[in-house]
Amino acid sequence: MPSLSSRPPTSTTGCTALLVALLLLGAGCTTTTVQQTPREEPAPSATPDAQGDPDRRARARYELAAAYLGRGQTETALEEIRAALAAKPDLWEAWNLRALAMASLGQVPEAEASFRRALQLKPNDPDVLHNHGWFLCQSQRYAEAEQQFAQALAQPQYRQPSRTLLAQGVCQARNGRWDDAERSLYRSYELDPSNPATAVNLSEVLLRRNELERARFYIGRVNAQAEQSNAQTLWLAARIERRAGNGPAVQDFGRRLLDRYPQSREALAYQQGRFDE
Repeated sequence: MPSLSSRPPTSTTGCTALLVALLLLGAGCTTTTVQQTPREEPAPSATPDAQGDPDRRARARYELAAAYLGRGQTETALEEIRAALAAKPDLWEAWNLRALAMASLGQVPEAEASFRRALQLKPNDPDVLHNHGWFLCQSQRYAEAEQQFAQALAQPQYRQPSRTLLAQGVCQARNGRWDDAERSLYRSYELDPSNPATAVNLSEVLLRRNELERARFYIGRVNAQAEQSNAQTLWLAARIERRAGNGPAVQDFGRRLLDRYPQSREALAYQQGRFDE
């Protein structure tokens, strides 16, 4: 589940979405990813028609690369990206995907160069701007990240503003801009109240701002859904109740945490009383 410390919401529609993760800001939170990956094995590298058409060949390679990257097979994805760009050097989607692959490998200059090339070929594309903004946030280049997020949100054709508002809010929180983070995350929640990542991050920010009733509301909605509740969300709820001085509720969430996730870092933190780390 994203959070303030790596899932901005993602979709692989067009395979241009963000494939890295947002982190929970709270203590003891693990990294989780929000991405949709294909269930089937990649198709053959090119169809007969694609063999004689550079554009189709590039597109086929690109789709393969996206499938491999979605499975975490980064080196194989890069091989397909190279083949796609050899067939069509101005395929901006491939440059965007290359940037994500390089970023996942920690190759920052190469990722930056690929993002720049993608934006040269497709200026103001909201997906590339979103991805580049998160990349900059990961590098603690907060002012530049803010510009990219704002530019993405300004695009009239953009259909996924909630995911960029989520990423923007997380980035603002990392930069200690709690008021701005709350506003961005609340706007994201208004647009997509079903996304548990937004509710968790918003609850975390509200806890940091000592707005405990509101924090309890948002994390409560997540923990009320069995498929959404996990060690991170139970621990966040326990931390909120601890701040509120509600001992019985702290013990209740602690028992649930120990029963369901006894080996988790959050369970250990609860046992050791590390509520404020």
